[in-house]
Formats: sequence, C-alpha cells, structure tokens
Amino acid sequence: MPSQIQILVVDDDEITCSLLEEVLSKEGYEVEKALNGGEAIEKGMKRTYEVVLTDIKMAGVDGMEVLHSYRQKSPETIVIMMTAFGSIETAIGAIKEGAYDYVSKPFKLDEIKLTIRRALEQKRLTEENLLYRQELISKYKLENIVGRTPAMLQVYKTIARVADSRSTVLLAGESGTGKELVARAIHFNSPRAEKPFVAVDCGSLAETLLESELFGHVRGAFTGAVANKKGLFEEADGGTCFLDEVGDISLTMQAKLLRVLQEHEIKRVGGTEQIKIDVRIVAATNKNLEDLVGEKKFREDLFYRLNVVAIHLPPLRDRAEDVPLLARHFLRKYSEENQKAIPQIS
Repeated sequence: MPSQIQILVVDDDEITCSLLEEVLSKEGYEVEKALNGGEAIEKGMKRTYEVVLTDIKMAGVDGMEVLHSYRQKSPETIVIMMTAFGSIETAIGAIKEGAYDYVSKPFKLDEIKLTIRRALEQKRLTEENLLYRQELISKYKLENIVGRTPAMLQVYKTIARVADSRSTVLLAGESGTGKELVARAIHFNSPRAEKPFVAVDCGSLAETLLESELFGHVRGAFTGAVANKKGLFEEADGGTCFLDEVGDISLTMQAKLLRVLQEHEIKRVGGTEQIKIDVRIVAATNKNLEDLVGEKKFREDLFYRLNVVAIHLPPLRDRAEDVPLLARHFLRKYSEENQKAIPQIS
C-alpha cells in the first residue's frame, strides 16, 4: 500500500488508538492519532487525510461532530465510524450523513483493514470515473464537431439552444452524417452531462429483444429471464437515451414509447410496477417519418412527441467545403493516436 495514503485514527481510548496505529502502519499507511474529537478537527484544518477512522462515543466533541467537520472542510476524505453495539442506530445515521461505513466494537482488525481497502478502491474508481466523464465532456464539446458550411452552422446553433432544455430532439439525416455525434454533443453540453448517455440501435434488434433492452424485465418474464434486469431507460435515469433508427420500430413498440414520453414512467416486461424515470430522449432516423405517418407505418402522435426540436444533418456531398477541414481533422487525430508525424495534405 502506498505510503502517501494518510489515515487519522480518533479514539479517546489511548490503547485502542495505539493498537490501530501499529496495525495500520504495518499495512503501509501513514498513520496519525487523535485522542479526542477536538484534536481530530484541529488536525483536519492543517492537512488532508485520505481516511479518518473515528469512534462515535467520545467525551466532549463526539464522532458525529468529527464527521460533520470533515464533510464540510474535506468532503473527499473517507470517514469510517467505530461504534459499540448500543450506538448502532447512530452509526446508521452517520452513513446517511456521509460516512462511508461503520465497524462494531469490539472490532476485528481484519475487518477494519478490509473496510479501509474497500473504501480506498471505491474512491479510486470514483475518481477514475470522474476523469473519464471530464474527458468525454471535452471530447464532445461543440467545437469538436467539424464543419463551417451554413448548414453545419445552423446545426451548431440549434445544439447550443436546445442543450440546456429538457426538449425531445429528433435528428434526421442519412447514415453516416454524424447523428450520434450530435446526440452526444447535446448530452455533454447539457446539465445532464454528469449522468449516463445510453445509445440503442432500434433497427438492429427484434421487437421482443428491443422491449426487454429498453424496459428491462422481471424474473420469469420469459425463458432465460432468471433474474430481474434493469432496462436502458432505467440505466439512463437522470441522463439521455439516444434511440437510433427510431423509424424502424414496430407500431406496438411505438405505443409503448409514446407512453414513456407522456407519463415519464416504464413497466418492465412481465412486471406490474410503474417505475418513474427522468430521461431525455434524443431520437434519430434516416427515414422520412412524415412519409411513414402518411403510410400509417408511424404513429402521428409519437412523431409530434419526438419532433419537438428537429435537426437535419446534411450529407457530405452537400457540404463539400468541409472536406478539407475533415481531412485535416482526421489526419491530426490519427497522427496523435499513432504517435506519428504525418505530413500535411497538399
């Protein structure tokens, strides 16, 4: 374990403090101790600890006050509570207020070591996920979409206007015009950027499989459904669901999708519970949905629900001026990825 991981042990029993200091130091941590809550708070003002392991019941400033101080001054610090049986309810309350976990006294040293390892691993994964989200947000900034033709400038303007709203967006354009890229730009430039972006290709899935993918299913709903499973709408809760090739879904599925847009709730396949969701829908199609409505192949009410904001993505043949820009963009991109200096295009 890296020595730079700093742990503060807080307990008004000096024997307990010294024991934990010795055991955790042998694990490779840098350990300090505080014999009361006030001292622990003072130490937190002077330096940052990865982990604070504190008793709850202490004379004067107790463990709850230590927790509140660290949550306020150093929210990234992991706080683990130590508690005797009689204060289990207090420990549970501490978790609700931001403590990572609690261990019961008399504790087992292996339990404490394992709890600290788990907490540090969770912190590492959270930090990696945050970094990944920030990289995605950077990757899908509006300026990363290439094109300067009037048609593309109109696309940028519409993305900028619609990103902060909750409006459903319909992206129309031929295959390869960048509909998913625009959908991601809308999501990662919106207040939902920190929440999931979930994409599904409606045209590649059979109706029964698509329903299970979108809505999830309960155990026993069909052969092979051995456990409850969340659907993509639930996975995208708080974020954005991108429905690609929405013009290919059946009329039956269209009715179910319409209900999601109207009621903001779903029901898993085979289930009875209505589950509330908060999902923004961005749909895309390479077909003319108005023609499909006229042919009775697409529901008119669903079309108007999806077509709140429409963005048409022009094919490359209609924006030839952008070809040199795109060529240079990909040249630069793959030069960096392959760590090679590729000459400029003449």
